[in-house]
Amino acid sequence: MDKLVNIKKLRRSDLIEICISQAEEIEYLNEKLEEKNIILEESGSIAMAALRLNNIFEDAQKAADQYVESVKYQTDKKVSSEKRW
Repeated sequence: MDKLVNIKKLRRSDLIEICISQAEEIEYLNEKLEEKNIILEESGSIAMAALRLNNIFEDAQKAADQYVESVKYQTDKKVSSEKRW
């Protein structure tokens, strides 16, 4: 309540200065908030990219494992057929 009484005693020019100062502070805080939001969005994007890369590497590993198994199978098959002769 004391602040309200003090505000009522201020001159119009002082009130305008306070309003301008408050507007500048609000603008500054909004910019900081936007920066934080961008950082959060980028963090989410980085996490999603990491998950996608992880899936790509898992798929690549599965394909490599299948290839190795195929080569082993073909080699074993060839060695078995050569032993018969």
